[in-house]
Amino acid sequence: MNPTAVANKEKILAVLYTAGKYAKEQPKLLGTIENKLGIKDWLESQGHEYIVTDDKEGPNSEFQKHIKDATCVITTPFHPAYLTRDVMNKADKLKIAITAGVGSDHIDLNAANERKITVAEVTGSNVVAVAEHVLMTILNLVRNFVPAHEQIMRGEWDVAQVARNSYDLEGKVVGTIGAGRIGYRVLQRLKPFDCKELLYFDYQALPKDAADAVGVRRVDDLKDFLSQCDIVTVNAPLHEGTHHLINDDTIKSMKPGSWLINTARGAICDAAAVKRAMASGHINGYGGDVWDTQPAPADHPLRSAFNTMGGGNAMTAHISGTSLDSQERYANGVKEILDNYFNKKEQNPANLIVTDGQYASKAYGKR
Repeated sequence: MNPTAVANKEKILAVLYTAGKYAKEQPKLLGTIENKLGIKDWLESQGHEYIVTDDKEGPNSEFQKHIKDATCVITTPFHPAYLTRDVMNKADKLKIAITAGVGSDHIDLNAANERKITVAEVTGSNVVAVAEHVLMTILNLVRNFVPAHEQIMRGEWDVAQVARNSYDLEGKVVGTIGAGRIGYRVLQRLKPFDCKELLYFDYQALPKDAADAVGVRRVDDLKDFLSQCDIVTVNAPLHEGTHHLINDDTIKSMKPGSWLINTARGAICDAAAVKRAMASGHINGYGGDVWDTQPAPADHPLRSAFNTMGGGNAMTAHISGTSLDSQERYANGVKEILDNYFNKKEQNPANLIVTDGQYASKAYGKR
């Protein structure tokens, strides 16, 4: 054991999810309390204390118990431990908060800046998995796959029931809100489908060569953008400017019968407004895997949002960014961030959300 590491012992608190028997069956499930991001032995060999739990709710939770003297907190975006201002006020020793994956909306970034707590993520760890999930969800909704599959599992056979709401992706106008790492990869994957047109809405324009490579056109007014799209996919960060960006008012600008996909953050779309638009038939289908509360309660409106044709719901439990390949990437990324922190080395700027009391990203700075 390194004597220097013992002298500089850190307490790392990780809030992960429980996999139970699946963790033994699949050791690549690294983002679990059982497999501990694969860094337990490495941390303890250096003399650090490593607490891993899934108990994060309430004043008597393990999270609340250990946050008081933790120097580092690690959490995932799909089983987040919320670092509110009140929680940070109890965490006198907290120096760094790491997302094992991508996203920081479970952290009060303004409070982190005031306390000069570094907030970091493993940027890029999930981009391929999420982009593929977006494309899968688009095809599921447009082809009306979920009701078709459920019909077969019930022992039924009624082609017309499904075909009445099944379309081709070819010839449709598809637009992404946000054309960053994930949004751009979605556009790349859509190009071979011969869509009528690809659009994007973003505060920042793509470089011309990148836009030309996928044949995408920028629309700089949100309602104008929505009015042109048959399919809208949300691939933007959550901040004050995007909270409930899709609401009763903006939904009115969407084409009747259009589809909406959100794999970014649940609170970008007003769930109640989406459910109303589904029930009226204005939105033909909604899919994605992000929720404004995670885990989502049993009575969450998106669990029972269906369109007038009896389908159109393609929601999952925030799994898009946690494929086994993604888990390997974000586990390795967490280790790299911790190693830089322990050894006072410079962090990869792309992984930093806030540092030294300042926002490191233009997008997050809008909060």
